[in-house]
Amino acid sequence: MPVRVKKLIGTVLLVLLVTVYAIVATMVAVAQLSQSGPVVHLAFFFLSGLLWVLPAMWIIKWMVKPPKAAGR
Repeated sequence: MPVRVKKLIGTVLLVLLVTVYAIVATMVAVAQLSQSGPVVHLAFFFLSGLLWVLPAMWIIKWMVKPPKAAGR
């Protein structure tokens, strides 16, 4: 697959990941944390703010991986 196509697909996937992840994290926070204190809110948003990085790293690694040689 050409590098430019991989980067386009990866960019679209990253935008979708961040959008969906933000919506899901917000829904969980609204549904589960309404009666919690500020420390629980801080911990949740700190962890959920870092957790999206793991799938994003995988997508970025896939995007920058060089294409396979044609003869192999």
